[in-house]
Amino acid sequence: MKPRTQSIDPFSALADASRREVLRLLSHKTFTISDLAANFSISRPAVSKHIKLLEEAGFVKINEIGRERYCILSQDGFIAMQEWIDYFDSFWKLRKKKLESVIRARMTEHENS
Repeated sequence: MKPRTQSIDPFSALADASRREVLRLLSHKTFTISDLAANFSISRPAVSKHIKLLEEAGFVKINEIGRERYCILSQDGFIAMQEWIDYFDSFWKLRKKKLESVIRARMTEHENS
């Protein structure tokens, strides 16, 4: 089975508190969609829509066993987010390094004058 491509931006998938709660719950164990829905005050179809969106964003995989659909966490969405965060982490580290270099140069100039 080939990996699925993400069709929804992972950040927009996490914009909703219910979807973040689904991920938190799935970080503890695997749930059926019905079991997940029991943790929310919204309807089961609404929870199913949230799960579908999380699946499309790469955060959740669905395993069908018999008539049950089991939800498990997938790292794909998290990897995409981490890559984005790492890019800006590198950006800020480089900026900080350049600033420190400028400050050191000016301090050296000041000491030598």
